[in-house]
Amino acid sequence: MARPIPLRKRLLVRLLITSVLIAICSVAATAWLAVETTTRAIQEEQGQVLTEDMDILRQLSGYAATHRDWSGVGKTVRALSDRTGRRIALTAPDRTPIADSETRNTALPPRAAAAVDPLHTDTFTEPGAQRTGIDPRAVGPFRLPRAERERVRLLAEKRRACFSNNGVQTRITQMPSGRSVLTDEDGTVDGGQVPTPCADGVLNTPTATEAKALAELNTYAGDCLKHVGGKFPSLFAATVDFTDRSMLTRYVGGKAETGIDTTRDQDKKAQECVDRARRQQLEPYVAPAAELFLGRGDSAVPHFDMSAANKAKVTGVAGLVLALTVAVTVLVATRLVRPLRALTHAAQQPPEQHVRVPVTTQDETGILAVAFNDLADRRERMEAQRKAMVADIAHELRTPLTNIRGWLEVTRDGVVDPDPELLASLHDEAVVLQRVIDDLQDLAAADAGTLRLHREPVRADELLEQVVAAHRVAAEAAGVRLHTAVAASKGSDGADGSHGLHGSDGSDGTPWLDADPVRMRQALGNLVSNAIRHTPADGTITLSSRRHDDEVVFEVADTGSGIAPEDLPSVFERFWRAEKSRSRRTGGSGLGLSIVRQLVTAHGGTVTVTSELGSGSVFTLRLPDAR
Repeated sequence: MARPIPLRKRLLVRLLITSVLIAICSVAATAWLAVETTTRAIQEEQGQVLTEDMDILRQLSGYAATHRDWSGVGKTVRALSDRTGRRIALTAPDRTPIADSETRNTALPPRAAAAVDPLHTDTFTEPGAQRTGIDPRAVGPFRLPRAERERVRLLAEKRRACFSNNGVQTRITQMPSGRSVLTDEDGTVDGGQVPTPCADGVLNTPTATEAKALAELNTYAGDCLKHVGGKFPSLFAATVDFTDRSMLTRYVGGKAETGIDTTRDQDKKAQECVDRARRQQLEPYVAPAAELFLGRGDSAVPHFDMSAANKAKVTGVAGLVLALTVAVTVLVATRLVRPLRALTHAAQQPPEQHVRVPVTTQDETGILAVAFNDLADRRERMEAQRKAMVADIAHELRTPLTNIRGWLEVTRDGVVDPDPELLASLHDEAVVLQRVIDDLQDLAAADAGTLRLHREPVRADELLEQVVAAHRVAAEAAGVRLHTAVAASKGSDGADGSHGLHGSDGSDGTPWLDADPVRMRQALGNLVSNAIRHTPADGTITLSSRRHDDEVVFEVADTGSGIAPEDLPSVFERFWRAEKSRSRRTGGSGLGLSIVRQLVTAHGGTVTVTSELGSGSVFTLRLPDAR
């Protein structure tokens, strides 16, 4: 009798505790969210919104990216302060004032809201800036003079007209550097796929100013790249890529020479070299780093506090949620535990009863019930197979032991003389016993996973020839012809009924496999022995091999009596015989095909059979190719 489950370990109690904890956390989180939402609403009413802060930072970062110093930023600061109603102050990193929207000497907030540095941005101040750390408006020496801007503008208009003639509508967009590019409604440069008549490459060719700036950038990055470890013969390509508005991808980095690979770490270090070189190149063209302070003068930010009425409401809602959670949990847990109890009861029944449980749901417990029933079915089948196997083993061992015992008794009593013929008969019976025991030992080793294989490269044709040579005498005695066929890319008929094909996979195109040659001869030999027993005189047994994809396929085909369709699923079961009388004249121990399946599985392969009554059978072995 199983001990009762402690209350604290019962699934219903644990589900209930879990639900209560979840409800408490939910209520607490809801209350906190309500307070935070109310406080945020008050702050938004007073103008303290993140969008304003980001817009201020974006405007000032843009000023720094397009000016060499902060000398004229006061006008911009006052304009932003008038528009947003915020106090805006800029200072140097050492708190030296640069510009302040307050006219009187007012103390700064305790902490800076952000750092304004167009070469080291850490906010989403401009699309693309957060990816590289450099404000895309900082173009420095890449800014085009008026003549070049006009020339590029004319080229862009020409390209847009070509696109329009080919059914692609685009518009001209001017980049911060003054270069004109084409964009479509999705923002894709040059309308995505460039029509062939328009792909002249003229528009994206660097101008003299851009080429000079690129050469300067190469010079800055050259010394650093020498220490990276890879080989970067051309850091930047000759074309300008405007698919991204960030400075990182605006000028495409070159790749290593063909045949020279760089590691991910080398690529990362090379990118760091490029970033440092670009900051070094742009530094003289941008304003120095500054600290941004945002405030509201002397006014304090109000805080939200719940009243007694609000506290009562929150408490009432929390109690209602807890009560509802407990009720729902009890209902759901009861329905969940009921099938589990049925499973427990069925599992506690005696094993020989093979009890099943009803499947009443389609959820996890229903799936568990189905799996339990399947397990009971397999257990019942295995028990039946075990009993049948014990009976088969007893039958296989009883006959030779009875013969040996009988002959020994009559010899002991002097009824029969121990002549050579009698000894030979006793020896044959002992061989039968030894063969059955060896087969059982092989199967036991395969089941336990201790079957040892001594793998080595094996030629398919040599393996087939060895099997044929070992069974040629038995086949000739039965009047059966043996043939072999090895398929490759080119073919020629061999002697003695064999068919050899040669090709390009090896010296002669013969398939190879990595296998234990002794075990493979045993597997193929079992199939050949079985085929000889079931093939009438003047019949033919063909052993063939070929390569198919990544597998080597062996086939043993005979022209024997065949196997009935209803018997095909059972041919690899232990002690199964097509001859139900279990006559030794037409069958062996009934373990040969089971051993074949175990040996092939140990090699990582599969074995199948196709057959037709009166026409013969074909056993197919598929093993991994040695390649």
